[in-house]
Amino acid sequence: MTLSVEDRLDISELLALHGHLVDNGELERLDELFTDDVVYEASNLGHGELRGLTAFRDMVRARAGAPGAPVGHHVTNIVLTEAGDGRVHARSKGIGAGPDGECGSVSYEDVIVRGERGWRISRRRITLHFTPAGAADREGADT
Repeated sequence: MTLSVEDRLDISELLALHGHLVDNGELERLDELFTDDVVYEASNLGHGELRGLTAFRDMVRARAGAPGAPVGHHVTNIVLTEAGDGRVHARSKGIGAGPDGECGSVSYEDVIVRGERGWRISRRRITLHFTPAGAADREGADT
C-alpha cells in the first residue's frame, strides 16, 4: 500500500477531528474517529487500557468537568508511516489546555485502518509528559 496525498490529508483530518468532537461534547460522533473495537491505552493518565468505543465514551463522560480535565485538545507534528495490511502508524503531539490556562503535552501513537467507513483509529496509546526528555540525565550531570 502506498499512501496517497489524499490518504495523508484524510488521516491528518481524522487526527484533528478528535479535539473537535471531544471538546464540543459530540461523543455520539466518535465512531467517525475510532473503530468500534478501539483499544485506547491511557495508563499514564490513570485510565488504564480501555477496550471499545463505549468504554472510551464512558471515560470521557466521567472526566467531563473534572478538575484538570482539558477544555481544548490540539494535535500537531503528525508523522505517518505505512505499516502494511491496510494499516498506518501515526505519531503526533497533543497540547491540552485546561480551564485555568495551564497546558500539558502528550504524545499519541496510533494504528489507523481503512474500512468501509474510511480511515479510523483502531489503537491509540497516549502518553502525558511530566518532564522534558532527558531531564533526569541533566539533573545528574550537575552533581
